[in-house]
Amino acid sequence: MQNVTLKQLRYFIAVAEDLHFGRAAERLVVSQPPLSQQIRKLERALGHDLFSRKPSVRLTPAGEAFLPAARQVLTGVDRAVDLTRRAAVGEIGHVAVGFAASAAVSALPEIVRACRQELPDVAITMRELSTAEQTRALISGSIDVGFLREPNPNEALHAEASMEEPLIAVLAEEHPLASRRTFPLSELQSEPFLLFPRAVAPGLHDHVLATCAAAGFAPRVLQETRAWLTIVALVECGLGVSLVPASFRRLKWGRVAYRDLDPTPSPTRLVLCRGPAEPSAATTRFVAIARSILEAGPA
Repeated sequence: MQNVTLKQLRYFIAVAEDLHFGRAAERLVVSQPPLSQQIRKLERALGHDLFSRKPSVRLTPAGEAFLPAARQVLTGVDRAVDLTRRAAVGEIGHVAVGFAASAAVSALPEIVRACRQELPDVAITMRELSTAEQTRALISGSIDVGFLREPNPNEALHAEASMEEPLIAVLAEEHPLASRRTFPLSELQSEPFLLFPRAVAPGLHDHVLATCAAAGFAPRVLQETRAWLTIVALVECGLGVSLVPASFRRLKWGRVAYRDLDPTPSPTRLVLCRGPAEPSAATTRFVAIARSILEAGPA
């Protein structure tokens, strides 16, 4: 059997709908002889007449059976073309996102909402990972982008955008300093501190220690835990104090107080990174949306 072309299918459907070769040719913006030739080639390829031409044009039983199948083929082709175009411009696809827990109370919710609104057919999967875990996942390609808190320099990663926010103190409500709106960080030098382990978030851990050193003291670390909520919960228990990104004020958690420091210490950075692989179109669109929100700064 000879090959059947998409042009032949389109010509056949037009004639089948109009039951008139002349009107079908006008609708297709072609002359009638080439149209008739293509229909004849299609009939020879199939081995059956699709139209009875006298006294008027009508579908044969073979033509009636072929029409829905021809429409289905063209619909499938059109859909494939549309899917290809949408994938090429990032309107469909998948983006695997890693995030440090602190990002979940910072810019991440706004970014994901914006992406779901602008790119409703892009599947977004989320994985909560420490900064160290995200670095490994980005390099291996198991995630496409990551929101890292104070990442250490790594030439394998591409930093796409960042957002800065100040560190603030978190205290139990009954702590004497909780009654003040602001205070110097140095007033916490005698307090036990609750911190992240350095192995989990080395950049953030070092940033907190450097911030305390700039205030004139080395913090006495009572306990380390990798979960932000655990840190805040232990602060509520009165076991110590901690420094957290300012966005943690969104957490309405128990009986704790968040207080600004005066002078304001060096800010902490939330950095959007991607790995060494060439990004998909969907990832590129996600990054562009996230960059606009991060560069606008904290809400």
